[in-house]
Amino acid sequence: MAIDLTAFHFLRPMWLLLLIPAALLPFVWLRRNDVRARWRNLIAPQLLDHLIVGETTRRRVQPVHTLSALIALGAIAVAGPTWQQERPPFDQDKAPLVVVLELARSMDAADIAPTRIERAKQKVLDLSAARKGARTGLVVFASSAHLVVPPTEDPAMLELYVPALAPELMPRDGRNAAAGLAIAERMLQKDEAAGTIVFMSDGFDESRTDEFVRIAKASKHQLLWLAVGTENGGAIRKPNGELATDEAGRPVTGAFDAPAIRKITQAASIPLASMRSDDEDIEWIQRRAQVYLEAAQEEKIVPRWKETGYWLIVPILVIALYCFRRGWTVKWLPVLLIACGAMGVQNEVRAASFEWLDLFATHDQQGRWRFDHGDYKRAAQRFDDPMWKGRAQYLAGDYADALDTFSRMDTAEADFYIGNTLAHLKDYEGALKAYDNALARRADFADARANRELVQKLIKDQKDEGDESTTLKPDQVDIQKKKSNEGKQVLVQGQRPSEEAWMRNLNTSPAAFLHLRFAQEAGGGP
Repeated sequence: MAIDLTAFHFLRPMWLLLLIPAALLPFVWLRRNDVRARWRNLIAPQLLDHLIVGETTRRRVQPVHTLSALIALGAIAVAGPTWQQERPPFDQDKAPLVVVLELARSMDAADIAPTRIERAKQKVLDLSAARKGARTGLVVFASSAHLVVPPTEDPAMLELYVPALAPELMPRDGRNAAAGLAIAERMLQKDEAAGTIVFMSDGFDESRTDEFVRIAKASKHQLLWLAVGTENGGAIRKPNGELATDEAGRPVTGAFDAPAIRKITQAASIPLASMRSDDEDIEWIQRRAQVYLEAAQEEKIVPRWKETGYWLIVPILVIALYCFRRGWTVKWLPVLLIACGAMGVQNEVRAASFEWLDLFATHDQQGRWRFDHGDYKRAAQRFDDPMWKGRAQYLAGDYADALDTFSRMDTAEADFYIGNTLAHLKDYEGALKAYDNALARRADFADARANRELVQKLIKDQKDEGDESTTLKPDQVDIQKKKSNEGKQVLVQGQRPSEEAWMRNLNTSPAAFLHLRFAQEAGGGP
């Protein structure tokens, strides 16, 4: 391990003052215990040697020497010798990312198996799964653009809506990528971290070039483009798998507008890649997102120096073991008992959860390592930081404990997670109040506003369905037959008229929900 002497310094140099008593202690102790020095002025030198009883030769290494060595090494270790920098363990190390997915009619082309849109949807889910602990959002566009899921660390939100996406959900056909970029920018503009916006598209509406380039040039975020399709295009398939035909009965072909994509990516300086059947495109996105984030944060990072004093524990332990010699152990025993007693009182609460890793990393560092590796349950057990502990409990599905943890904090982020947790616990009115509290603390909290609107719409759907249902007694069990959006029969057992209505709506017809919302936002619905 090379040491850069030009960067070598001590983090807490005041502890080096202990080197002074460590150096003086042997001289003071030896002088005080020197029998000859004590009796030299009272007894003639020629008689003194004959009157001294005991060892005539003094051992070279005395207990005081080992004590001085321990004090000196301990002072150097605590002073924090260092020569390397490291990134703070809780620095934002995952870039927020928004996928802007095209839902034009041409995305149903089958030149990429099974279809372009199905391959793109799978890539969205793969990207979300690969970004554990990072926020990923989704925007879709055709003639208009719409937010599907705001940036969230919960992959279940994307897994709920992405499978239902289809070009048929959009009010009108088109390739208005500029509208999708504008929505993605609004979601990320309040985020301090440098984010990434990924377009997945098979073409571009060149009439929107000036608008798109203007927004792209003004953005502080990185833009990437994954082109979906092949040069020859492909036949468009209907949702039932049949080939789509025009009025003359000829198959409809989905074109791949590669020249338009190349032109806009060059004009806006956007890196371009093709969607692949393997994971290289996902790795390409992640690598570029992380590199861009690190480059953007380089100037903001406060230098954090890596502690190296812990290596001195090894010689300290060797010297301490050397002290357990005949004639020395008894003298050291009271010191060890006092030290162990002090440590026992100080760490009484934490003793039960002690692990060997505690010698090398803090509880928060251990929790963050497990959090990044998807072990949220064990991460929650290690975290001391309440926000990280609550987030780990939330992602582990331990909503009751997560709610208790977030309730002990007084921040907008805590209120936001309280709302998410209450929504999972089916307390939707409570979730609305929690989102209101978060927005009262931070008016520009886009995630809280988006989740509040979603829960509010779901509660409205729940009430509408409850009004149309037959009123039952509290202890009555109803077996209802409902038709899903696929025309299949769904049995709903043991549910009262309004109970879990929104869950049925989400689980059986997310496509209908999105279609209605997109139509309303585009001005083409009720």
